[in-house]
Amino acid sequence: MWSDRGATASDDGYRIAIALAPEITWILALRVVQGAGAAGGGVVALAMIRDVADGRQLIRGLARVALFTGIAPVVAPFLGAELMQILDWRGIFVIVAVYGAVMLAICVLWLPETLAEQHRSDRRDRGAVWHSYRVLLGNRRFVGVALIGGLMVSSVFAYLSASSFLFQQKVGLSPQGYGLISAGNAVAFVTGTQVSAMCAQRRSPVAVLSVVLPTMALTSLGLSVLPSLLPGLPPIVVIMLLFFALAGACGPCLGAIGLGDQAARAGTAAAVMGAANFGLAGLAAPLVGVLGVTTFGPLGLVMGFAMAVATLLLWLMVATRTGVAPRATRAHSAERRHRNPRERQARTRG
Repeated sequence: MWSDRGATASDDGYRIAIALAPEITWILALRVVQGAGAAGGGVVALAMIRDVADGRQLIRGLARVALFTGIAPVVAPFLGAELMQILDWRGIFVIVAVYGAVMLAICVLWLPETLAEQHRSDRRDRGAVWHSYRVLLGNRRFVGVALIGGLMVSSVFAYLSASSFLFQQKVGLSPQGYGLISAGNAVAFVTGTQVSAMCAQRRSPVAVLSVVLPTMALTSLGLSVLPSLLPGLPPIVVIMLLFFALAGACGPCLGAIGLGDQAARAGTAAAVMGAANFGLAGLAAPLVGVLGVTTFGPLGLVMGFAMAVATLLLWLMVATRTGVAPRATRAHSAERRHRNPRERQARTRG
């Protein structure tokens, strides 16, 4: 709870500072540090969901978070465009700061502490924090999940870094047309999160990813081939709608696997996963620029390679025989081991 308040307050303070900034240098510097506060809110939100949910409830909670994070990029540009008609850029930051103040008030007044008391550590004990990092980075399954998430987000960022140029300069779309395609992709992403959550509750997150990740690799490679076989905009739009739906399907599954066994260190686990996501994604845009992507073909190859590696990591580091909730499986096994010996003998004789 205190982490969420701190992240929200920090983010909101930097918004106000940006609105008052005298020149562009200050704005750029403040935007960098503002990003740290904004990222903290996302990490704490995931950790809080893990504090109060497990197994199938955890999957549902992560899907609901993905629903709102997917809607925001669609709604925000339209709201920003409307506000720009009556406000300048400083006014936009003031409005966002007011929104942040409302969120901070909600956190202070109505958001209770979610971390169980037995899992809390002394804030002054830095050794406990480093121990959590060592445990997580020594967990083969968790590291695999973090890398897969990073590669998935990298493929999305690779598309985002080149799509505006390709659609508007090469295909000839207007900014409004490109905006509609982006909105459609966002809707597909949100739809994918909800569908995958339902499937993961019936099967398992690993089973869903075993289908989703290879399909993403094939879809990306299709982007590099299909435009030359079927010229025109519709095939590209269809491929990207499918890709973003599959990308959305990854989120709840990766979150459920990565956070499922980390009740005592959910905050650290969410932070590592977030760092992997955006750390690797931060390399995607420069890579696309270095490769000089000027058509959809090379872009599809970059995205396809990332998802092929993600599929390989799933098979080598993550895939196990356990289902949705490994903890529940272990508890069931322990219960079976401690059954009354007479009961086991009676079952054997029967």
